[in-house]
Amino acid sequence: MFKGTGVAVITPFKNSGTVDYTALGKLIKHIIKGKVNYIVALGTTSEAPVLSQDEKNAVLKHILKINDGKLPVVLGMGGNNTQMIVDDVKSMDLTGIGGILSVAPYYNKPNQKGLYYHFKSIAQASPLPVILYNVPGRTSSNLNAETTLRLAVEFDNIVAIKEASGDMTQIMEIIKNKPKDFTVLSGDDALTYPMMAVGAEGVISVVANAYPGPFSDMVRLCLGDKYPEARKIHYKLLEIMNALFEDGNPAGIKAALNIMGIAGNNLRLPLLKANKATYNKLKALIEKNK
Repeated sequence: MFKGTGVAVITPFKNSGTVDYTALGKLIKHIIKGKVNYIVALGTTSEAPVLSQDEKNAVLKHILKINDGKLPVVLGMGGNNTQMIVDDVKSMDLTGIGGILSVAPYYNKPNQKGLYYHFKSIAQASPLPVILYNVPGRTSSNLNAETTLRLAVEFDNIVAIKEASGDMTQIMEIIKNKPKDFTVLSGDDALTYPMMAVGAEGVISVVANAYPGPFSDMVRLCLGDKYPEARKIHYKLLEIMNALFEDGNPAGIKAALNIMGIAGNNLRLPLLKANKATYNKLKALIEKNK
C-alpha cells in the first residue's frame, strides 16, 4: 500500500495567516494529476506544530473531500507524549484514513528501549497500519536498525519506515534484515534514487508537491529496475531538490509552489519565507525545467 510515492502535503496560508483552503484544494488536485501513490496529511511539511486542533481537523477534512477516495491518505500522528498519541489514536474518527505516520519522539531524547515502548504503545492502540518516521536531524533521537527491525518483526501493523537519517549503512542494514512485507521508504528526496538502488521501495516526498509527475515517474522506474531511465530524472531534479532545503522545509517548497502559481508563499512563525537569493535560484531552476 505504501510503496511508490507519497507526498507530504504543505498547508497553504493566506497573507492574513489563515489556512488557504482554495490553494490546498488546487494543490491536492495537482498532486493527484501527477499520479502519485498516496497523500500524507499533517506531517512535518504541513507545519502541523503551528496548527490548532480545529485547523488540523479542517485541513484533514478538506484533503479527504478533494481527494474523494482517489488516493490513500496517511495521517501524521506523532509527538513526544506517548499517552497523548495513544489517546488520540483511540478517540479519533479515522474514517477515510489508510495509515498513520508517527515520528520518533523529539526533545525528550529517549534511549532505544524508550523508543521501542513508545512505538509498541502506538501500534497496540492503532486500528490502522503504522509507518515509523526516523529523522534524527529534527528529533535528536535515532531509531536504530536493531530497534526498527524488532518493531517490524513483533508488530504486524508496523508496516514501514520513513528513513531520513541519511545513514546509508543503517538503512542498508534495515533493508537486508527486514521482514518481507516491511517497506523502507526514503525520507530524503535527493537520496531516494540511491536508496531505491539498494532496496528501498519508495519515498514520502517534499518535492512531489511541485513535481508529482516526474518524481513519481522516477520512483516507478526504480521499482521496475529501470535505473538508467530513472537516473536521468533524478539528475534533472537534483538541483531543485537541493535548493528546496537551503532555507529549511517547508520554506523552499512553498517558494516553489508560489513560483508555479499553485499556493501563496506564506509560513507561520517560527518559520520564515525562503530568502530572496534562494527564491530567485528556485525561480531560475523551475524555468529551466519547464
